Amino acid sequence: MAIESRHVSILIQRPFEQVYAFVSNPANLPAWASGLSDRIEQVDGEWVADSPMGRITVKFAPPNTFGITDHEVTIADGTTFYNPMRVIPNGSESEVDFTVRRFEGVSAEDFERDARTVAADLARLKELVEATS
Repeated sequence: MAIESRHVSILIQRPFEQVYAFVSNPANLPAWASGLSDRIEQVDGEWVADSPMGRITVKFAPPNTFGITDHEVTIADGTTFYNPMRVIPNGSESEVDFTVRRFEGVSAEDFERDARTVAADLARLKELVEATS
């Protein structure tokens, strides 16, 4: 069965390299990804955080030149959620595109809430990255 998806994106007025470096670093997640955690740390080579969903691990795509920042979030019961995400060069700026996915059992209302949360997170990301030189 296909999973419903929605692409949420934002244009950030900073070069690709700067945006990618910030987004691809899991240590920066608490600064902009509100629904995940307010703190993340490396434990035995894994990024681990205490979140509203309990203890989670986050695994990002390896460093690459394509802007792929896909990541997997594994919750305490072992369920893993794959989150497609990209930083795309757009002239001297960058577009960040996050694919919100509606997994089985997620209501339409919760899916809409998730999309709004991601949009707010990307707006926060934009503010943070644009505030740096």
